[in-house]
Amino acid sequence: EETWEKLRIQAGVQDTFLTFEVYKDEITMQLIDKACKMLDIPPDMVLKQFGEFFFEFCKRSGYDHMLRTLGGNLYEFIENLDALHSYLSLSYQEMNAPSFRVEKNEDGSMHLHYYSDRRGLCHIVPGIIGAAALDFFNTEISMEIVNQTEEEERTGKKEHIVFLVTQKPVFSYKKRNKFSSSPQYIADSGRRIEKQLNKEIRDRTSLVSVCPAKKNHWETIRGIVTLGRGKLLRGFDPAYPTTLWIDTKTFCNGLPFHIVFDEELRVKQAGVSIQKIVPGLQTMGIRLDHYFSIVHPEVTFTISSVQKFINSQFVFRTRREMMPESWKQRPMLELRGQMIWMESLQCMLYLCSPLLRTLHELEERQMHIADIAPHDVTRDLILLNQQRLAEMELSNQLERKKEELRILSKHLEEEKKKTEALLYAMLPKHVANQLKEGKRVEAGEFKECTILFSDVVTFTNICAQCEPIQIVLMLNSMYLRFDRLTTVHDVYKVETIGDAYMVVGGVPVPVSTHAERVANFALGIIIAAKEVKNPVSGKPIQIRVGIHTGPVLAGVVGEKMPRYCLFGDTVNIASRMESHGVPSKIHLSPTAYYCLKDKSFEMTERGEIEVKGKGKMHTYFLIRNRTATENEIMGNPIKESDSDHESVQSFHESRIKMIQSSCQQGRVGPNEVVSGIPCSGQSRVKWERAFSLHQPRRRGSH
Repeated sequence: EETWEKLRIQAGVQDTFLTFEVYKDEITMQLIDKACKMLDIPPDMVLKQFGEFFFEFCKRSGYDHMLRTLGGNLYEFIENLDALHSYLSLSYQEMNAPSFRVEKNEDGSMHLHYYSDRRGLCHIVPGIIGAAALDFFNTEISMEIVNQTEEEERTGKKEHIVFLVTQKPVFSYKKRNKFSSSPQYIADSGRRIEKQLNKEIRDRTSLVSVCPAKKNHWETIRGIVTLGRGKLLRGFDPAYPTTLWIDTKTFCNGLPFHIVFDEELRVKQAGVSIQKIVPGLQTMGIRLDHYFSIVHPEVTFTISSVQKFINSQFVFRTRREMMPESWKQRPMLELRGQMIWMESLQCMLYLCSPLLRTLHELEERQMHIADIAPHDVTRDLILLNQQRLAEMELSNQLERKKEELRILSKHLEEEKKKTEALLYAMLPKHVANQLKEGKRVEAGEFKECTILFSDVVTFTNICAQCEPIQIVLMLNSMYLRFDRLTTVHDVYKVETIGDAYMVVGGVPVPVSTHAERVANFALGIIIAAKEVKNPVSGKPIQIRVGIHTGPVLAGVVGEKMPRYCLFGDTVNIASRMESHGVPSKIHLSPTAYYCLKDKSFEMTERGEIEVKGKGKMHTYFLIRNRTATENEIMGNPIKESDSDHESVQSFHESRIKMIQSSCQQGRVGPNEVVSGIPCSGQSRVKWERAFSLHQPRRRGSH
């Protein structure tokens, strides 16, 4: 299925093909071309494999019995393929089937002539014929092209391929048993025949002694045929009367659709019904090609062409220009039948019937069922085909409805996925699935998790000086970046209220690395916030981040707009860490610090601060992750050429941040040297200005 989907997309064709729809050969050729490139095999192999599959497909589609009864051997099977196509064309009117003609050779091989105006498909034939020969006649064949030309005898440009077909019987063990050619079987058969002959002689002797009545020769023949169980019929030699016991009038009435014409196509005799439909045929001696054209096989209307394709079914169509003026608006009549060459008379007999598919076509040509001879199965065929066409139309409608339902189902599945994605964005997946199933979601207790809060510095002032749409655009730009980072670090986004953003690690799925995940996420959003512009000043916005680790209770609240909420003092302390934080800094509670202490994070002590509602707390700042680069924190692909540069840059940035932090806490004086960097004179002024930007400010009304 995956290969077909890839092939279909490359060829640019639809996914589904309807049974009663006509498709162009360009689609087939595109599929073959792409299949050859994808599978790296030649086109003739693809077409041969397709031919073998098509034969199996026809058998599965209900044509198995029909195909088996075409002929008793491969020669007869091929010889009657055109008749099968002619029958199928009654139902599939737009079917453009090839034509076949087969010739036997003295060595037992055959020449198969293939005619088609659909170029490039001839290699399907060996696949179909080979599969049929093996399945129906237990024969392996080889087919090779011996000639390929444009057939001049045929009208229009037709591809004419001549295949040399050689057969090789395949005898399996079961087949050998079936034919029973063992010496023992032959001996037993001989004894049975001898026994039957003796019985026959005794019976005849007894009959003669009882009743000396003379037996006629037909009874003797019947006895012989019975004795041989019908085997002698294979050598049947027909008996012909010395005189034709039928008069001309009866012949023309009994076979109302027949024409006899000579080598010059002069009409010598015609049936009564065909004279009624084509009045010109009442004048004997007129040329047949003046009144008819050959539709199938597409050959020139000469006696030599007709003789060459004498085993084919011939379809004639009346010429409109030769019809009476009042009939020219009618559809032209088509005749279908066989040609028989009469050597003694040097004339051709065309035995035919009107080619009509439905009662509607019969009415259009001003004909009636009575015009067709009672023995002609065309009567039954018209009535049966009328019913079959109605069934086919119903089947076609059902198939189209089925395809519409398949497309709707596909679209419904896509919409379902969108809905589920939206639902999973609002609630944890396992919680959403429980709600979908109508189950109640029980609240769960998590003994340890890490919660993060963030908000925008001076957000109230920004709101006062901007249009509402500018605030929406700013928050959307920021939250899109934050949302991407929740996926990168696998943390759960709880909610956003205004400019406040809340995430948690270790909920709803408990993990031991919850603190590290949230810490990396915090470092990421500090970097991401620098990419969002303040609509008032045009400078990057600043955010405060607070993190705390502790136990929580989590569950779904409400039925309308249900939310997955966290409850507990851990949530309050995390919020206090954010509100008492410093712009562009990540403020850690003591428990969060101890969770990260032995990990690969660099942290600095802030000291003891007064926390509203909690009293004095010893807090910390998260500086960086020592083992992760900025690209890794942001979830960006890393180029090898940039890795060395980034590591050096991250080293310098971390050293500067450490110096700034130390100066803020009063550990390093303005004239001291920190990590080899003197802070005196002009440099000291610059550092002081830089440090002043990082001094804690009093929280505004927000």
